Amino acid sequence: MSPRDAIAVPDDDFRLLVGTLPEPLQAAVRELPPGEVLEVVMDLGRSPEARLTGRVVRLSESAVTRKDLEHVLAQVGTVSEDNRAGIERTLHRVSAIRNRQGKVVGLTLRVGRAIYGTIDMLKDLIGTGLNILLLGRPGVGKTTKLREVARVLADDLGKRVMVVDTSNEIGGDGDIPHPGIGGARRMQVSRPDRQHDVMIEAVENHMPEAIIVDEIGTSAEASAARTIAERGVQLVATAHGNTLENLVLNPTLSDLVGGVHTVTLSDEEARRRHTQKTINERRAPPTFDVVVEMVSRDEVLVHRDTAQSVDRLLAGENVGGERRQLVGGQVEVKEEPQAVAPLPARPGRPTEPPSREGVAAPRREPGLRQGTARVYAHATSRDLLERVLRDLGADARVVGRLENADVIITLRSRANDPKLRKVSEKSGARVLAIKRNSSSEMRRVLRDAFLLAEGMDEDLVREAVLEAEHAIQRVLSESVVVPLAPRPPRLRKLQHRLVSRYHLETVSHGSEPQRHLVIYPLGALVDLPRDREVEGAEGAEGLA
Repeated sequence: MSPRDAIAVPDDDFRLLVGTLPEPLQAAVRELPPGEVLEVVMDLGRSPEARLTGRVVRLSESAVTRKDLEHVLAQVGTVSEDNRAGIERTLHRVSAIRNRQGKVVGLTLRVGRAIYGTIDMLKDLIGTGLNILLLGRPGVGKTTKLREVARVLADDLGKRVMVVDTSNEIGGDGDIPHPGIGGARRMQVSRPDRQHDVMIEAVENHMPEAIIVDEIGTSAEASAARTIAERGVQLVATAHGNTLENLVLNPTLSDLVGGVHTVTLSDEEARRRHTQKTINERRAPPTFDVVVEMVSRDEVLVHRDTAQSVDRLLAGENVGGERRQLVGGQVEVKEEPQAVAPLPARPGRPTEPPSREGVAAPRREPGLRQGTARVYAHATSRDLLERVLRDLGADARVVGRLENADVIITLRSRANDPKLRKVSEKSGARVLAIKRNSSSEMRRVLRDAFLLAEGMDEDLVREAVLEAEHAIQRVLSESVVVPLAPRPPRLRKLQHRLVSRYHLETVSHGSEPQRHLVIYPLGALVDLPRDREVEGAEGAEGLA
């Protein structure tokens, strides 16, 4: 049996855990295969259970009594403020559930294992000296891997390693650490809220080359992690969150991967990036150079460049990464794809700048003015959206699922939500951003999106839109100046909004009732009339 397959929970260790149980339960647990037992659960007034890999076994038909709970508590160490205790020189953990009066009404006895060879998938990263963050759901094996990282750094690579052990999960209970961490030293934490202080103390007092920390969960701990990284000490830690996206969206811990802030771009920069003017960007260099998402005990997704991955995520793109799997004792590495479809066109900002050559006819936005459009309210009021659509008379209905929408209306502050961007990229849905969750804001963007001119005959509106679309096609493909037919102010404003989506210049010429729009190609010399300022005021009045 290779070290990879050897579970380092000696029979003596397992017997110590079993020995804390009441006598009737000990016999039942001994009959179970030790290597499959994950935890034993004892809740007051319920039958005790053993949770194994893939199944649950009832240990007794008799309900757990207070005497049973007190028996277990008498065999283990002192229960700390975080309601955890241990068995000296083992990795087992006993967690308590208390009622409102502070009395213990439930216990979870979790089997701790030091499994050697579990970081074979990450061994090439450990020796680089880079800061590494492990993410994953509870029970996926983050602490087990962290313990093995400490041993490899100390024993195999000969580094000075300090483990900051808040709940004694890494080095076990008692003053003498478990052999699973090898030659690494261990600093215990008196209270969970002092973890950040002990992290800094470890650097200042003991000159480590590497620090191991389990469960970074507060802003103070995130700040301490950045301080450690800036002092040149290698940091390997775990954090709450299943994926990199979870971490980025967590305001408390996002600083671990650089943090996120909102910036406003100039019109020119927004056109160059093909984005909205207000976007989310990474605020600073990430604390951790590498982020590892633990999919399962034998599968991980590695982001080798955290900064690049976060930037791609905030841009709404796939972050990619290396998917590593342990198959038959061998590590298989597969690159995740990074290429994604271009972002859908947004109001006033096409996905790609128009070209002078080989441009096809401008297509209509999905669902807009061609059949019933499906609209989804993201972070906005659905009832308010339904009322505005009804008042506008738009051919649209509100849907309850983001994936089914042709049009998504959201708050400007939520427009760059990664999930929203991914869905819009996949489905081609158009995203409309509003500043406030109000009927006036919704009315404004929906009127523009659906090309509505309130109070105008529907046939006249359709005629004006078709004329503008054909003119846009000519300007883009032939680079010629195209005048439109005279229209009332409301319809001219409607045509202007449609043309502006393709970044073409429009100017009104003439006097009423012969006043009309003229569309110019990009870069063309525009003939500005003397009354252009009057026309702008007129357009604004026409839509009031």
